Amino acid sequence: MGNEVLAVRDVTKVFEEGRQRVEVLRGVTMDVAAGEVVALEGPSGSGKTTLLSIVGCILTPTAGEVRVAGASVREADEARRREVRRHSIGFVFQQYNLFPALSALENVEYSLNVRGTGGRRAHEEARRVLDRVGLGDRLHFLPRDLSGGQKQRVAIARAIAGSPRVVLADEPTANLDTAAGGQVLDLFRELAANEGKGVLVVTHDPNVRRIADRVVGIRDGKLEKPDTFATAA
Repeated sequence: MGNEVLAVRDVTKVFEEGRQRVEVLRGVTMDVAAGEVVALEGPSGSGKTTLLSIVGCILTPTAGEVRVAGASVREADEARRREVRRHSIGFVFQQYNLFPALSALENVEYSLNVRGTGGRRAHEEARRVLDRVGLGDRLHFLPRDLSGGQKQRVAIARAIAGSPRVVLADEPTANLDTAAGGQVLDLFRELAANEGKGVLVVTHDPNVRRIADRVVGIRDGKLEKPDTFATAA
């Protein structure tokens, strides 16, 4: 593509325990470009969560090449992978993973603190991104006082604080009703279209196809077709 923010080349992942050897990924090659939303679909055990963990610099591949925002992470040490995670990747999880004792604003500020931004700058950036996701009137609400859709929007605000180039989402609509899920998906589409982020969504939700540029299928550790998938309907 030429402007990819994620590049995966012939990646394999093997887990070994005792005499057991399980090949979870088998030569996966794919890209996600800046400004693109890609949906990664597959049944349980297909390898999609492992692939997400590898491009998110949580796991290392057994073989193959991975580049995130131009940085090769295949042979990077843990300190380098941690830096890439902090500055180039935003994560959105199915279970939100918010700190229950912190307000929406404080949850986002904490994420910025981890990325090296503190004080007034972090406070103002947290307010900005919460307003960006439609929660400017919920800054001081604790997670227990927010709806599921609002919690997920806080999670998205936390993920995009600090302007990472890549957003990785793991089943982000699984705990939401149709209306709230639709709002979250629209946010992903806007982040790609208006801010040029590359968005990779691991999902079982067919509604993700509505906002995806491409749908990538994975089964038994292999992509179901080459990385030239047709644009989703």
